[in-house]
Parts: sequence; structure tokens; C-alpha cells
Amino acid sequence: MVDATPNRVRVLLADAHSATRAGLRIALSGDPFDVVAEADSAETAIDAAVRERPDVCVLDADMPGGPVRATAEIVRALPEVAVVVMASARDDATMLDVVRAGAVGYLLKDMNPERLRFALFGVTEGEAALPRALVTRLMLEFRVRESRRQLVTAKGHEAQLTRREWDVLTLLADGASTREIAQSLGLSSVTVRRHVSGVLAKLGVTSRDAAVEVLRSAEEA
Repeated sequence: MVDATPNRVRVLLADAHSATRAGLRIALSGDPFDVVAEADSAETAIDAAVRERPDVCVLDADMPGGPVRATAEIVRALPEVAVVVMASARDDATMLDVVRAGAVGYLLKDMNPERLRFALFGVTEGEAALPRALVTRLMLEFRVRESRRQLVTAKGHEAQLTRREWDVLTLLADGASTREIAQSLGLSSVTVRRHVSGVLAKLGVTSRDAAVEVLRSAEEA
């Protein structure tokens, strides 16, 4: 059991399903947790976080708007807040994306309630709540640069794309629209547009066609 403590842990719960939020609220009932706000989408989660300034935000991996956008905007606005994403099943791509966006935890919804309490209390103490496999992947990312995601632009500088940015760029090269990319990658259109903007900025170009041209030039080199 998490020991009772005068230091309250203020929690925001964001999940599209009210029944899931109710289950989490029950799991977190009692000291030291106080559920101070609930949300059902990325947009409402961001608004609630800014309004309530919780200690921990628990975000659903499948909520409308996606956890990556919500994590990034919450962490940008409130860097002291710990963001934990909860998923129905493990998805390595999502795990990496939310951690890159600033999350400090990725947990499964079927975990034991007591373990959930320990994990959420731990993140308020500066600990990470991440699967060992993800920790290993993150360590490898720091050690190994994946050459297939590096592009040399027309100006001669090297651009390093994230895995998701690379996925988006290759689909753009195939002629996919924003909606088609979103469906293919399981992302929202807003998230796809954010990744496209990131690609354009890194490649130093101002249009999707120009970004695709950089990719094709690199493939022909």
C-alpha cells in the first residue's frame, strides 16, 4: 500500500470512456491521491491540465486527438507535470512517441491497481514508469543512429528524422493524403500535419513536394 502522506497527489484522468475513468478513479481512491479533473479527449485534457495544474496526468493511448499531441502540449505548458500514458495493449511505436513527447510513464490498463498506485506515486518522486523493453529501446536510440532516417538536404546539411517523421515522409512520397496517412499510421490528421511540419522544418523546405524531392534525391544518390 502507498503510505498516507500529507503531500497530496493531484491527478487528471483523460480517457474517452467514462467507465474506464470510473475504474481508474476507484483504483486511485484514498491517500495520497486526489482526482481533480477528468477529460475525454486530447483537447479537453490539455485545457483541464492548464486549468487545474495537476501533479500527474494519466492519458488514454486511444483517446480522440491522440496521446502524443496531448503529452507534448501539456509538458510544454507545465514542465513540472508528470504525464503517464495508459494503453489497452502494448504498442512499441506509441510508447516511443509519447516518451519522445515528454511522457515519463507507459502502463497497461489491466495492471494491478496497487501497482498503478505505486507507479503514479513514483513518477511524482522523479521515477519513470516504463517497461524494461522500452528502456532498452531508448538506450539504443541514444547509442545508435539509424542511417536510413538521415537525409542530406540540397543545402548540404544532414537532417535526422524520427521514425514517425520518416513514415510520414515515405507515405507522402507514395502520394498519400493527410487523411490516408492518418488512417495508415493510426494517427489523427492533426498529428500527421504536425509531423509534416517537423519534416519540412528539418529539411529546410516549405512544401510537401520539396520534401519528397529531397527523399528521392537521397534514394538516387
